[in-house]
Amino acid sequence: MFSKLLIANRGEIACRIIRTARRLGIRTVAVYSDADGDALHVALADEAIRIGGAPAAESYLASAPIVQAARSVGAQAIHPGYGFLSENADFAEAVAEAGMIFVGPPPAAIRAMGLKDAAKALMERSGVPVVPGYHGEEQDASFLADRAREIGYPVLIKARAGGGGKGMRRVERQEDFGPALEAARREAESAFGDGSVLLERYLTKPRHIEMQVFGDRHGNIVHLFERDCSLQRRHQKVIEEAPAPGMTAEVRRAMGDAAVRAAQAIGYVGAGTVEFIADVTNGLWPDHFYFMEMNTRLQVEHPVTEAITGIDLVEWQLRVASGEPLPKKQADISMNGWAFEARLYAEDPARGFLPATGRLTELSFPEGTSRVDSGVRQGDTITPYYDPLIAKLIVHGQNRSAALGRLQDALKECRIGGTVTNRDFLIRLTEEHDFRSGHPDTGLIDREIERLTAPVAPGDEALALAAIVSTGALDPNRSTDPWSSLGSWQIWGDAHRMVVIAHADVRATVTLASRGRDQFAVRAGASTLPVLVLDRFEGGARLEVAGQKRLIRFSRDREALTLFHGGRNLVFHVPDGLTGGQSSEIADDELVAPMPGLVKLVRVGAGDAVTKGQALVVMEAMKMELTLSASREGTIANVHVAEGAQVSEGTVLVTLMEEAAQ
Repeated sequence: MFSKLLIANRGEIACRIIRTARRLGIRTVAVYSDADGDALHVALADEAIRIGGAPAAESYLASAPIVQAARSVGAQAIHPGYGFLSENADFAEAVAEAGMIFVGPPPAAIRAMGLKDAAKALMERSGVPVVPGYHGEEQDASFLADRAREIGYPVLIKARAGGGGKGMRRVERQEDFGPALEAARREAESAFGDGSVLLERYLTKPRHIEMQVFGDRHGNIVHLFERDCSLQRRHQKVIEEAPAPGMTAEVRRAMGDAAVRAAQAIGYVGAGTVEFIADVTNGLWPDHFYFMEMNTRLQVEHPVTEAITGIDLVEWQLRVASGEPLPKKQADISMNGWAFEARLYAEDPARGFLPATGRLTELSFPEGTSRVDSGVRQGDTITPYYDPLIAKLIVHGQNRSAALGRLQDALKECRIGGTVTNRDFLIRLTEEHDFRSGHPDTGLIDREIERLTAPVAPGDEALALAAIVSTGALDPNRSTDPWSSLGSWQIWGDAHRMVVIAHADVRATVTLASRGRDQFAVRAGASTLPVLVLDRFEGGARLEVAGQKRLIRFSRDREALTLFHGGRNLVFHVPDGLTGGQSSEIADDELVAPMPGLVKLVRVGAGDAVTKGQALVVMEAMKMELTLSASREGTIANVHVAEGAQVSEGTVLVTLMEEAAQ
């Protein structure tokens, strides 16, 4: 076993690898960008080396600085984690040429599965079933449109390189094929440097089931059972589970054998995942699943496999990379219980899962009942440069019902302040009937998207409590009455003040009146609530609201206030009083950047007539492509940015002429 390991990654997976390496007595070296100097993975590692600027292309995707960093500290091996360079065969070769061990498969295996069209052809020759479609070299748009018509709609356009849902588009009608192909190619080129695509028949009721495989340098290959990853949005996984609900011994055996054949066909070594799509229109059958792709790396959802097998997959990776045989044979690998993993992201489900940024003013997870894999701490900032994953929440139970109950409880106990998250969306998803009853499919979230993401009004009581928090009245370090500045006597009744507060797209004015020390009357919406402060403590307070006891918690960072109330994490915006509380709403005649990012495409010019909903600008931010559309019909007055421009949140991109001037 080697003694020093460099981890060519960041965030949650870097922290995960460090913990196993430390247990095995291996010293670890972290690498970091300018945005990650104070990151958790840097703090956990034995050594850390700066490798470049904040953009991933200047740091975590730059192979030469990483290899040089490993050489400079005498690292004997490099673990790529997942994402970034983990499936880059050139990087694996560069590591080997530098005299170090790449903790992953041979470069030839990465290349064999790196291009989906070639991989599918290889799988067909190896007797692994594949989805009907077009996997050839010809990439002419009209040729591909003809192939799509032959396959029959709906079809799926998929980038032949990479993964994670990038460069993927579902197309329902022939007339939509051209624009969808253009968008898929553009996204694929940006993400993987390869705009080529393949086409597949889109299964109307599919499930995404994958098999974890493992190989060593001695020719041994095993599988560690399946994971169901059907709950997806934009082709990215949301909640994963193991084993797959409804799986029979016959289907598991057929799928496991196919996965092992796929790995054997390319001489696989290390951890890998063979992904299948199963047509479950009439249930799971051994002849109704098809090869989609193979991920030649550790998967984000690997903890659910660890939970049901009791095997540390990172430890196996390190042992196999050092030349040891697999610790177990297929007959020795058993399965116990059920596990779920939910991915907690800084994103806004009500706004199309738009990634969010912000400082984590509160970060609290349940203790003892779940495993939490995270790369951030309270006080850290979610930046616009990388995937906005906050944590992975993993639970285990003796059966599916017990594990799902633990997942729901664990999600409800999470407190995340300072940024909007998908926590409440995940809770709703776990309560969805088809999922709860063990019948997930990849279209479930899309079918229920409005119900799952609809914003819920905070309610008058939550507005009242948020307004009180915003005044500082619940600050435990405040020794004087927060209302004393208003004077102890007024000729017309109680001292009072007004607070403007916003939640999602709703703005409200709350009136607070002092009724004596620690007593308030708060008018929010149609309600006037008497509030008595019983006790204050850091980040929370005990109150009596309309005669009922309440324990509340909260966090605040400048104008962002998070209230943990009624089992919800409510994020409010409280304008700074020094700015006059101006509205943050943007006029209908301005198209603004919703977050920092890169302008990829400008579709209009000054003087162009546009319709409501027409795409005007395409941006790339936090590993996703955002299409920004016109809010109304009108004429373009000015285009303020050019393609290739890096813009900050709130930047005006396009201006429409005032309606009266048209």
